[in-house]
Amino acid sequence: MSVIDSIRSGLVPIHREGYPFVLIGAAASAVLLWLVPPLGWICVLITLWICYFFRDPERVTPIREGLVVSPADGRVCLIGPAVPPPELGLGDLPVPRICIFMNVFDVHVNRSPIAGRVARIAYKPGKFLSADLDKASEDNERSGMVLDTALGLVGVVQIAGLVARRIVGFVREGDMLAPGQRFGLIRFGSRVDVYLPEGVQPLVAEGQRAIAGETVLADFASLERPLSFRLD
Repeated sequence: MSVIDSIRSGLVPIHREGYPFVLIGAAASAVLLWLVPPLGWICVLITLWICYFFRDPERVTPIREGLVVSPADGRVCLIGPAVPPPELGLGDLPVPRICIFMNVFDVHVNRSPIAGRVARIAYKPGKFLSADLDKASEDNERSGMVLDTALGLVGVVQIAGLVARRIVGFVREGDMLAPGQRFGLIRFGSRVDVYLPEGVQPLVAEGQRAIAGETVLADFASLERPLSFRLD
């Protein structure tokens, strides 16, 4: 393996959505380094942070019917019954909900929590409150997706946050998604909610760190009673 190949193998890929921002930052850095070097070096640091923000690492997704994996990197901020957003068409009764909050340092590429067909995509404009607040699921701008799986309907909602101003989707209604497959991205700090069918028990706790495409949030096939957790 050459030195160049070794360097490339150690780098995390940047998602294509980040290319325009990286190019603008690089161009601005070059101009400022020539005209005002101190500002140019600041711009270089900002450009490096943009590369970091749009990183898109590979993930190893556990595959078994019934497993629900995290759609986002971040902190599990809320767990409990909640009524799904009306535009998803999942009814007006509370169902199990797991919310993952992404700060500006988390990977922001979102992945499908389970295999299924995209039965519905629904966008709703709204506010830009802090995404870790409970009311953000009702008031904030959001894009919802319903997955028709072999075991029931699963709702996934991308919610814009205090800094986020753009929700980007990569799929369309009718597409078939595999577990862990990329389906969208949110710019710059946000939240993703997962709505599960009644009776499915979460296997994570509030405050726990989740890894998109890898952390198991729930298991349709599990007959265990709800888990208890200890903070150490």
